[in-house]
Amino acid sequence: MQRLGAKLGFVSGLINQGKAEAFGKTLWRACKGHSIVTHAELEGPLEDPETGEVVKWYVFLISFWGEQIGHKVKKICDCYHCHVYPYPNTAEERREIQEGLNTRIQDLYTVLHKTEDYLRQVLCKAAESVYSRVIQVKKMKAIYHMLNMCSFDVTNKCLIAEVWCPEADLHELRLALEEGSRESGATIPSFMNTIPTKETPPTLVRTNKFTEGFQNIVDAYGVGSYREVNPALFTIITFPFLFAVMFGDLGHGFVMFLFALLLVLNEDHPRLSQSQEIMWMFFNGRYILLLMGLFSVYTGLIYNDCFSKSVNLFGSGWNVSAMYSSSHSPAEQRKMTLWNDSVIRHHRVLQLDPSVPGVFRGPYPLGIDPIWNLATNRLTFLNSFKMKMSVILGIIHMTFGVILGIFNHLHFRKKFNIYLVSIPELLFMLCIFGYLIFMIVYKWLVYSAETSRVAPSILIEFINMFLFPASDTGGLYPGQEHVQRLLLVITALSVPVLFLGKPLFLWWLHHGRSCFGVSRSGYTLVRKESEEEVSLLGSHDIEEGNNQVEDGCREVTCEEFNFGEILMTQVIHSIEYCLGCVSNTASYLRLWALSLAHAQLSDVLWAMLMRVGLRVDAAYGVLLLLPVTALFAVLTVFILLIMEGLSAFLHAIRLHCVYQITCLCIQLLRRERFLILTCMSIGWEVT
Repeated sequence: MQRLGAKLGFVSGLINQGKAEAFGKTLWRACKGHSIVTHAELEGPLEDPETGEVVKWYVFLISFWGEQIGHKVKKICDCYHCHVYPYPNTAEERREIQEGLNTRIQDLYTVLHKTEDYLRQVLCKAAESVYSRVIQVKKMKAIYHMLNMCSFDVTNKCLIAEVWCPEADLHELRLALEEGSRESGATIPSFMNTIPTKETPPTLVRTNKFTEGFQNIVDAYGVGSYREVNPALFTIITFPFLFAVMFGDLGHGFVMFLFALLLVLNEDHPRLSQSQEIMWMFFNGRYILLLMGLFSVYTGLIYNDCFSKSVNLFGSGWNVSAMYSSSHSPAEQRKMTLWNDSVIRHHRVLQLDPSVPGVFRGPYPLGIDPIWNLATNRLTFLNSFKMKMSVILGIIHMTFGVILGIFNHLHFRKKFNIYLVSIPELLFMLCIFGYLIFMIVYKWLVYSAETSRVAPSILIEFINMFLFPASDTGGLYPGQEHVQRLLLVITALSVPVLFLGKPLFLWWLHHGRSCFGVSRSGYTLVRKESEEEVSLLGSHDIEEGNNQVEDGCREVTCEEFNFGEILMTQVIHSIEYCLGCVSNTASYLRLWALSLAHAQLSDVLWAMLMRVGLRVDAAYGVLLLLPVTALFAVLTVFILLIMEGLSAFLHAIRLHCVYQITCLCIQLLRRERFLILTCMSIGWEVT
């Protein structure tokens, strides 16, 4: 080296693992062998400071001769994006640098650990007050959100907010504005002015913690228009009752009632109000669960069903000993089919005949007689009973919804809707399905055990009502054929009235007389969105017999009336109602189906678990009965209470949608729903 006059140099650094081989070949060719490359893989991967990726690195040391080759080596290192570090020439300098680096690494580790400890302490202190800070942030966001909805008056330099407020709360609103101005220290106080308007006000329904859950069920389908009757008041009774019809079990209902009662008694507990989503749903509906459990206890008593077993509270009304031939005279024995010792020995199934004197001593005081739990035809009897009961409850429920709609028409002074819509709907409903209820009740009252074999089938009689059978059919009562034909004539006449009555009346009201003034005697206008209101705006209150004519039309002209839209809306409503009477009546049979399914599931669960555990002998029965009882309780809660309860809950909601359609004047809601369905069918995006 001294002879050549060259100086030995070193370059050290880090290079990516994938570039190491190409880097070595490039150095060899560029330096023509006047460099030596030594590399070794690091023990662990490192993070690339530029990209943030965790990759493997190689540490290298390059020895070269001459300054020109040193420049080439440094340029090649730059091209391969190597991280170059200074490499001292002497061993002393290298040792000093290594010691300095170790000291620096230790200092960095110490600083990092101290920083992490400090951040952990800060976060722990912040976590103590995070709940209150979240509330503060939400309040601030709510304030700014409301301020963004206000309009800014540049001239007066103030914010103007146009809001709807109930008349009963105007005094409280003024006090709140005065208190806010006083606490904020504003130089100009806030004030309130009432603005007269003809727009439809929003619907406000005041609720408390008891009625809130039932109101949410009603609002899930749609909010009624301003000043319409609120069906949530009646839903408080009808919803848990229809649920209980499908969930009728004394034991299951009592367990649900205890669970809801526990939530109600501990409703002020902070853990319940801050629980997870599922538990939060149960907590919000605690009063609904309470009534559902209470009504299920009642229907369980009616069905006489407690964990698939009957409860004998008052003693059965059936007497088995009266069926023995020894307890009757020879003349009665020849007329009636009685039991003797031979019949008892050779027959596995014995039939009680209620026509035999002394066998049936009277109905059970409350619910179904417990002897039916031992009968082989128990399912047939309960199917007939629950199916007829479901039809009766469904028709009563839908008829009650139509009657509530009449109160809406009376309140809005639209008596023509009563004559042309509500009364034809009631006639259509009652002449067909109301007559079905009449036949069911008539057969229950007229036919007894002695005449039960000659009693006609209600289903066959109801079908024959539409087929006009020959006169040789037996029938339920004399003159049945003439009554049925009269009912069919009334039904046929109510359909065209329902389809065309209201549109033709509004057309006559609008075109048959001049454009009258907007003001109406005794009529309060609260909705103007429909064509019906347009025609009413152009007329005076004909229901009061007032024929005074104002000069000119104030807000509506004759060209604004659209008869086609009114006719189409009424036709759609009429078709939906007529078809819905049939489909919804059949839909109420879910009360029977869900009740049957719940009873059968409870029976199967008892037969597969508890009956097996109770039949084991005394030696091992106690040990086996404990796990069997625990498994029975778990399956009862998860399958019968939660899953079956959720199923009955959803079906009760579906039945109440029918009820709300019939009692609310939701023509706007129907039109919006039709528009949404149309947009979805042609591929538009609905927002």
